[in-house]
Amino acid sequence: MAKVYSIEGEVIQEVELPDCFNVEYRPDLIRKAVNVIRANRRQPYGVSKDAGHYVAWSMGPGRGMSRIPRLASGRGAFAPGTVKGRRAHPPKPEKVWKRRMNKKEMMLARLSALSATINEEIVKSRGHKFNVELPVIVEEKFEELKKTGEVLKALEKLGLVDDVMRAKEGKHIRAGKGKMRGRKYKVPKSLLIIAENKEKVKKAAGNLPGVDVISPEEINVEYLAPGGHAGRLTLYTLNALKKIGDRYGSI
Repeated sequence: MAKVYSIEGEVIQEVELPDCFNVEYRPDLIRKAVNVIRANRRQPYGVSKDAGHYVAWSMGPGRGMSRIPRLASGRGAFAPGTVKGRRAHPPKPEKVWKRRMNKKEMMLARLSALSATINEEIVKSRGHKFNVELPVIVEEKFEELKKTGEVLKALEKLGLVDDVMRAKEGKHIRAGKGKMRGRKYKVPKSLLIIAENKEKVKKAAGNLPGVDVISPEEINVEYLAPGGHAGRLTLYTLNALKKIGDRYGSI
């Protein structure tokens, strides 16, 4: 049996968890599923077929110089190793990055990651901070919260606000050239909120650092196990838990 909390942090009832929360923990399948999802989202890239091409030709043998194609001025061009020449082995846009995974394997990975969210030892190993017994199940009123302040107040009473602060303090500038490409900051993943009617609470909590808000239909391994590491701190609304039970097992 699992406790159901009010938005004031008080226990109001107890419910039986669906069978999908009792699936064996399989970190190997979880990591594999995340890698497949990332690979299938990857965009093919490559150089232009005309990159490094010049009107250049080799002067042939017998001149005491190499056979590298040359411009009219005599400077080497076109060949790899010359100034502004083509790359020797450039990335090809026709390369196929997509990967496959068996449907049963993907389902098992998803259910395994789902069951890991109620294991306190696994959740703490990801660095999450919380002062409440897992799983965190909240009454339906949580889905009606419209303001960020209301959500923070509820999270504070549920003992989850420390993890949001951890993500806020962990925000930092990305190393390397990625900072110049529209992704300057890196923010640690924090709380995952699963709500059946997510529209209102997503507007209120969607701008909290590291917090994601999804519906039961959107559950996948990457949300439950960011980076392939299972045990994300997760809050379920009672409606969402019933929906999960209908979708993956009886409640």
